[in-house]
Amino acid sequence: QVQLVESGGGLAQPGGSLRLSCAASGFTFDSYAMSWFRQAPGKGREWVSGIWSDSTHTHYSDSVKGRFTISRDNAKNTVYLQMNDLKPEDTGLYYCAKGRTSALFATMRLDNEYDFWGQGTQVTVSS
Repeated sequence: QVQLVESGGGLAQPGGSLRLSCAASGFTFDSYAMSWFRQAPGKGREWVSGIWSDSTHTHYSDSVKGRFTISRDNAKNTVYLQMNDLKPEDTGLYYCAKGRTSALFATMRLDNEYDFWGQGTQVTVSS
């Protein structure tokens, strides 16, 4: 069965960095786009970043553009999110999600564009 397991979260100071990983199994990883979402306390889930199956296209929300970098290693069935210059507003539970196709479209921010989700990894940015 499909499994997505996130890791790499933790406590970081403002301005610091973290690298999240999402290990995938149970499907042909290199055939599907992947995205990262996050959910801050008391708020809805927010799309953060996405990457096409072949890494030719990456996308970012305005709130993280220039600070976060998404990448993937199809040989390792893993997608990453490098987060630099972290801010307190980046605090939340970060999820990876499997897209339904190899590409991402204008609807990439919508939950129903994804069919499987991980359990999440907590990121807390605080001094």
